[in-house]
This record gives sequence, structure tokens and C-alpha cells, in this order.
Amino acid sequence: QVQLVESGGGLVQAGGSLRLSCAVSGRFFSLNAMGWYRQAAGKQRELVATITSGGSTNYAGSVKGRFTISRDGARNTMYLQMVSLKPEDNAVYYCNAFDRGVPYWGQGTQVTVSS
Repeated sequence: QVQLVESGGGLVQAGGSLRLSCAVSGRFFSLNAMGWYRQAAGKQRELVATITSGGSTNYAGSVKGRFTISRDGARNTMYLQMVSLKPEDNAVYYCNAFDRGVPYWGQGTQVTVSS
């Protein structure tokens, strides 16, 4: 079983920065694709960014140039550096990982951006 725990969310003013972390633990074979998703109140969960074990990244258009996804294989941790935050970035952010085709999710961390 794979456990994912997010941290680093909080309240920040527009234009500010936050760094989210996702710590992975438990028994897993190989985590290939990992990613960050977010869900704003009353909206569907949406992709924010993904990263493969080889380091290839993909970003949603709305965050490209402002958010940076990275991972530390030695620490089994994934990060999301967010700068120039906007009120529309308000959401619960979830990390996601696939192990042998099975998706795992964290419990989410709230990001609130005040205008």
C-alpha cells in the first residue's frame, strides 16, 4: 500500500509564493508518473502538473511559467513550487502517484490566495 501526504498549503496574498510537498511512503514497486491536481470549491478536480521518473514535466496552461514541479527520488518526495499566486489558484491541492497502474491520492492541502 502506498501513502501520500501533502504539506505546505496555507494562506498567502496574491503575488506570493508557496511550496507544496508530497511525501510517499509504504510499499511500492516503482512510481513512474506523479502529479499535482487541484479542486476548487464547486468545480471538478483538474490537472496542475505531472512529472515522470525521468524528469519529464507537463503543466496546465493556467500555471505554466508560475509553477514548477519536481521530485526527489532519494527522499520519495515530490514538490510544487508556486510563485505569482492568484486568487484563481484557490483550491485543495492533491498529489497523485501511480504504482503498477494503480493510482494513489493524498488527502489534500488547502491553498488560499487572498486578493
